[in-house]
Amino acid sequence: MKLTRIIENAFHKFLPSPFTIAVLLTFFTMLMAVLFTQSTSEENHFFTILSYWESGIWNTDLLVFGYQMMLVLVLGHVLVLSKPVSRLIISLVKLVKSSAHAAVLVALPTMLVAFFNWGLGLIFGAILARKVGEYAQENGIPINYPLIGAAGYTGLMVWHGGISGSAPLKVAESGHLESLMKNVLTIADVEKLPDTISSALTVFSWSNIITFGVVLLVISFLAFRLGKVTSSTDLQLNAYKFESDEKTLVSRADRLDHSKVFAFGFGVVILIAFAIQYSPMLRTLNITPNMLNFFMLGMAILMHGSIKRFLSAVEVAIGDTAGILIQFPLYFGIMGIMSGSGMINGISDFFVSISTANTMPVYAFFSAAIVNLFVPSGGGQWAVQGPLVLESAMRLNVPLHKAVLALAYGDQLTNMLQPFWALPLLGITKLKAKEILPYTLIFMLAGGIIYLSALVLL
Repeated sequence: MKLTRIIENAFHKFLPSPFTIAVLLTFFTMLMAVLFTQSTSEENHFFTILSYWESGIWNTDLLVFGYQMMLVLVLGHVLVLSKPVSRLIISLVKLVKSSAHAAVLVALPTMLVAFFNWGLGLIFGAILARKVGEYAQENGIPINYPLIGAAGYTGLMVWHGGISGSAPLKVAESGHLESLMKNVLTIADVEKLPDTISSALTVFSWSNIITFGVVLLVISFLAFRLGKVTSSTDLQLNAYKFESDEKTLVSRADRLDHSKVFAFGFGVVILIAFAIQYSPMLRTLNITPNMLNFFMLGMAILMHGSIKRFLSAVEVAIGDTAGILIQFPLYFGIMGIMSGSGMINGISDFFVSISTANTMPVYAFFSAAIVNLFVPSGGGQWAVQGPLVLESAMRLNVPLHKAVLALAYGDQLTNMLQPFWALPLLGITKLKAKEILPYTLIFMLAGGIIYLSALVLL
């Protein structure tokens, strides 16, 4: 398709690496702050801006947030590499009879898994797509492999409204709203903020569950139809291995690393502690990052069956976190500049002036979709854009949970256009961005209609 070729060429020719984009956004924010804000002290204004930036980078609460998001990704990837999940993938693969069957058998479970955990869904979808390709190749089943790869990426279109969504999880955490907004709002307005916005109002709200269900059905149907009408492609794939063979035991210490009983005992202790600590919150459907990560840690150790297997999977998964580790502090610095200099208030004034209570969520949706192209991280985007969206919502009397979901929907939608998070999938499937982009664009357009309709109608 000509349009997808234009988009892919634009990304390759004009967009540098995400880290370089973060640096450029930092410089741009500094420049805007110097030009359009006034100093509140006798110190040189630019030096004041630099102090805001430095303070934002090392904001303790946000650094904790960054580490939480790294664990979400790592533990999700680790779970995919476990034997139970590999058996699930193999059992799904054996159901493939045609390209249409393959597309829906990849898209549907990938979105379901990603709703639970985006890191799990990202790698699960990639490996499932790869294994479907291998199975089709071995059994002479003609499939459109780029379509299958695109179906394996659809989880990134539902993740932010799911259980591991950065914004819904953080606002459900006690004290996060106050910490995020204390340099943005007046003391009186901060006191009006709720301590938390429960996941029951965001992730588990009927409006979000219905929206997710519609997206699940429509995208699965689209994948099936595209599998029916598109041509098959050639396949030349080698077998993808889930895990490497374990080494021979050489010492008693190694025996402990490989002990199933030891791993089982530790995993059970974690889950017992999880049940004791978080059962009150679970009863109210309020999910926080620490709760999710603690549960996944226990499950990952149990599902791998030994500390050795668990640590081997962690070594494989840890490379995925490089972007979060090095880019998030820059996003935090941008937020520090915007909040410290008062830029957020000025931008919020503009949004309030052109919005109403009905249109504000729609503006938040579109702005989040655009910002995601330059800040390809839901967590980083929440740090930068979250205060602006929340302040605008408060001033227009828009329910805060609706504003959070509007940002989440916009952010996740343009992942179908932004190739950053597709890199692990492309590496596993051996596909190129230009091959999956025609299909992810179709999924994006369909999803956009559903999300906008939900914001207006539900």
